[in-house]
Amino acid sequence: MRAIKSRLIFMNFLQFAVWGSYLTCVGQFLGKVGLGDYISWFYIAQGVVSIFMPAIMGIIADKYVQPQRLLGASHLVAAALMLVAAYFGYEATQLAIANAAVEGYVGNIWPIFIPYVLSVAFYMPTIALSNTVAFGTLTRAGLDFVKAFPPIRTLGTVGFIASMWLVNSVSFGLEATAQQTYMQLVVCGIMGLVLGFYCFTLPQCPLSQSTEKKSLAQRLGLDAFVLFKSKTMAMFFIFSMLLGVSLQITNGFATPYIESFSATSESWFASNPTMLVSLSQISEALCILLTSFFLIRFGIKKVMLIAMFAWVLRFGLFGVGSTETTLGIMALILSCVVYGVAFDFFNVSGAMFVQQEAPKSMQGSAQGLFMLMTNGIGASVGTWIAGKVVNHFCTWEGGHLVSRAEYGWESTWFIFAGYALVVAITFMILFRYKHDRNKMAGMTH
Repeated sequence: MRAIKSRLIFMNFLQFAVWGSYLTCVGQFLGKVGLGDYISWFYIAQGVVSIFMPAIMGIIADKYVQPQRLLGASHLVAAALMLVAAYFGYEATQLAIANAAVEGYVGNIWPIFIPYVLSVAFYMPTIALSNTVAFGTLTRAGLDFVKAFPPIRTLGTVGFIASMWLVNSVSFGLEATAQQTYMQLVVCGIMGLVLGFYCFTLPQCPLSQSTEKKSLAQRLGLDAFVLFKSKTMAMFFIFSMLLGVSLQITNGFATPYIESFSATSESWFASNPTMLVSLSQISEALCILLTSFFLIRFGIKKVMLIAMFAWVLRFGLFGVGSTETTLGIMALILSCVVYGVAFDFFNVSGAMFVQQEAPKSMQGSAQGLFMLMTNGIGASVGTWIAGKVVNHFCTWEGGHLVSRAEYGWESTWFIFAGYALVVAITFMILFRYKHDRNKMAGMTH
């Protein structure tokens, strides 16, 4: 039994280490190679593929290919494509260095963007597939996955953080050179190859033997849209989408923002923004433990409001933060700490609420709809808008994002904070739900 848990821990560690190698710092790399204006494109692409690729892979895993094999194959394809992106990233780095004296230099996005997007398209379904493999393996081993899985999943977050630290060292650390900024893509590709081959050694997960016939709409999870007939669920999903707008903003622009202070500050934090931002993931891992308590005690409306106001603080503290003063550094650190509440109280509590309110026959589809509204539509639209805002207020100079003469970098964060505040106040007024503490307690135990 211990061996099974250890193998799943290693799988989850690498699963999220692959993601952590680029999710929060690819924007920093893109700025170095003259593609800073296109940062939002890379995050929008992730949101778009998250809309349909997990559902397609889920259908394949249900009927045609054992989940652990499909998981391994998906990681191998994603890793190979990321290494292709890394090759063109190296080429782009050399061109950026050669054109360092050219004002307003802009690189060619397509050689990196196309393999990157295809890689992400194969990676995103693996998050759900890895859960399927873990749940199935634990169940067949006679273990209660409700009790056994949380510690395993926590090690995934540890992998994410460890990967961020590794990338910070090899790509952006004090010992790294300008030529090494593409190395995060190499790290991602190598870890993906290791994980891909490892997945083929995992215990078999037999295909479903269910004879139940499902329509294409049911297989894609589209039947869950019937939940919009409930005013409460409709309002919940709509506000989930509106709050989902905030999800990827700091992933795309936090590290370039912090690094921008290196032009006026010799602070360690300005030179190691990925390490600083990793505090957000540490906070996230710790705050997972608080979600059940708060959800049972206060109910979904208050918990969601806590998350929304935490997003206001997340952005607002970035706006007043800097690496030039002790108070400024403390503001940035506090913003990272607040992120755990903002992210977990929204994502984890929201998923638990959906599980409670959706009929048993469509709980899986309802969870897919929640992800579609938040990480799909919400995050994609939010990143697109954020890109427009940042490009309006800032410009790239010598690989650094700096304020335009008439504006300030901090203005962007205050705009995002204002948006989150409006969403929170509107949600507080419009969302109506009577909390049943006993009912929720039964769901979370």
